[in-house]
Amino acid sequence: MHLLNLGILAHVDAGKTSLTERLLHSAGVIDEIGRVDDGNTRTDTLALERQRGITIKSAVVSFPLDGVTVNLIDTPGHPDFIAEVERVLGVLDGAVLVVSAVEGVQAQTRVLMRTLRRLRIPTLVFVNKIDRRGAGEEAVLRALAARLTRSVVPMGRATGLGTRDARFVPGLGQAALDVLADHDDELLAAYVEGAVPHDRLRAVLGERTRQALVHPVYFGSAVTGAGVPELMTGIEELLPAAGGDPDGPLSGTVFKVERGPAGEKVAYARIFSGTLRVRDRIPFGAGAEEGRVTAVSVFDHGTDVREESVGAGRIGRLWGLGGIRIGDTLGAAARASAAGRGGVPGAAYDHHFAPPTLETVVVPGPGVDRRSLHVALTQLAEQDPLIDVRHDEVRQETSVSLYGEVQKEVVQATLADEYGLDVTFRETTTICVERPVGTGAAVEYNKKDANPFLATVGLRVDPAPVGSGVDFRLEVELGAMPYAFFKAVEDTVRETLGQGLHGWRVSDCTVTMTHSGYSPRQSHAHQGFDKSMSSTGADFRGLTPLVLVEALRRAGTQVHEPMHRFRLEAPADTLGALLPVLARLGAVPQTTGTHGSLCVLEGAVPAARVHELEQRLPGLTRGEGELESAFDHYAPVTRGTVPERPRTDHNPLNRREYLLNVTNRLGG
Repeated sequence: MHLLNLGILAHVDAGKTSLTERLLHSAGVIDEIGRVDDGNTRTDTLALERQRGITIKSAVVSFPLDGVTVNLIDTPGHPDFIAEVERVLGVLDGAVLVVSAVEGVQAQTRVLMRTLRRLRIPTLVFVNKIDRRGAGEEAVLRALAARLTRSVVPMGRATGLGTRDARFVPGLGQAALDVLADHDDELLAAYVEGAVPHDRLRAVLGERTRQALVHPVYFGSAVTGAGVPELMTGIEELLPAAGGDPDGPLSGTVFKVERGPAGEKVAYARIFSGTLRVRDRIPFGAGAEEGRVTAVSVFDHGTDVREESVGAGRIGRLWGLGGIRIGDTLGAAARASAAGRGGVPGAAYDHHFAPPTLETVVVPGPGVDRRSLHVALTQLAEQDPLIDVRHDEVRQETSVSLYGEVQKEVVQATLADEYGLDVTFRETTTICVERPVGTGAAVEYNKKDANPFLATVGLRVDPAPVGSGVDFRLEVELGAMPYAFFKAVEDTVRETLGQGLHGWRVSDCTVTMTHSGYSPRQSHAHQGFDKSMSSTGADFRGLTPLVLVEALRRAGTQVHEPMHRFRLEAPADTLGALLPVLARLGAVPQTTGTHGSLCVLEGAVPAARVHELEQRLPGLTRGEGELESAFDHYAPVTRGTVPERPRTDHNPLNRREYLLNVTNRLGG
């Protein structure tokens, strides 16, 4: 039987979890359809999800179709939990994007579809809620074509819109033929000749859908079941089955980590090649750490069952890998990653969405032990690494990164419910980044000048293209000193760049090691190794931050703030009131258009001012304004004071303070 790993994605409240329940019921996996409002759905298992009626964590459930076993992954719809969606994308064979027939295309819908198309993930569109008052068909199809992609293929038409009798009538019409002919020359030729057999049309549809070139659109209702049988047929016939050789070398990716009842780590992994068996010892992560798998379960008919192995194409839950992290690769890919990147730890998956742009300090309530709070936040960061827990030892403060206020409320409730920790938060602030503006170099030599470390380190910092991250290179011979010392320098460079001259993460740069040197291992007669005369990794870890920040000083850095792309729709006669406010908020309208009595503005606005714009918009537009916004890019801070971020390291910007802290810590 074929396998298919299918993601269900949508904007919040489009009915995604309700559709999951309907699919499971139609497949015979559950006897009764759960309701989000009643808190009894199969995939929203967290108490907090049931209380709030929203999906927070991705969940996997399996169901059979005639010739396919589907692992269905329900994902969060709220933009605050977009990181949870990101981790799922790399393990999918196909997706269903759910759109509300009432609310239509939303900002989150556009973000999701752009990403699905960029990753070439075959995607079906299900327009839900056709039984709800205000449901549309033609308007939604026009919005899909105008705001998502022109390559949408209507798979039929909806009747009885806005009533409980709403139905989906399948059939490929002229609109489908027009779209498919644009993607197939032979079909276009047959179209011109006026003869296109239905079987040929269906075959081209399947082929182009599996290539992610076109996107079939179904209308229906998760509540009444209308259109769901046709969608299930499309899932089976139009989406590609999972590939992979079960006899090949082991290769997999971890997309979720949770804690079991006893506090043990449980990893969710998609196996792309090979077969993973209980008691296998496998490498994982970019650092090629090893662990022994003590138990495996796979998903089958709505539940997970213990098995002795999990093979290519399947998703399994794995026990025994204590150091496992989200994004880690398993097997041969982990070894290759370690060899290719010098064994430097790091996540294996690419970021498909914007990183968090907000940050807040977690304030422990009365009687809350700070160490317990730090442990709890660290465990939450295992499940969501983008929380990025930062601890400031000097101020005894812990901060976390966030996507929005709802995520902050969820973190607060989770700490209270699962850990018994009462916390509040300080005001949310914006996370900026630093980028080098020029080239700078610095070097400190072993046993010269005021260098207290037995090491020579020279580094050059150069600007790199936007989005390129950090690249570490060598201009010295790899054999000039022990490999462990090079690794210590690279690891420390990446760690130090987490806090630049203004305290923000430094990105989009190339750091080149230009000088190296060390004191070889020394020992006295009849005595052991003398570390006071011999270089150790600690010498390179201690010296590198001083050299790097000096190179950064000479290069110079500029602080960039996150900018949101916005689309604002409002009555045209309110434009005069809107524009001055947008200007005061630092927003830059780039295009202006009119649709009847409505004016549409598109442009960029600082992320820090989006919340204020949302609050002021109703008063400026008589309550008729609609705003969509999403992160787009970072731009140089040009207005007001350059934002600074408090440092949480030993502050290599102050040499005296740094050396005092580091040498004391090392026992110097």
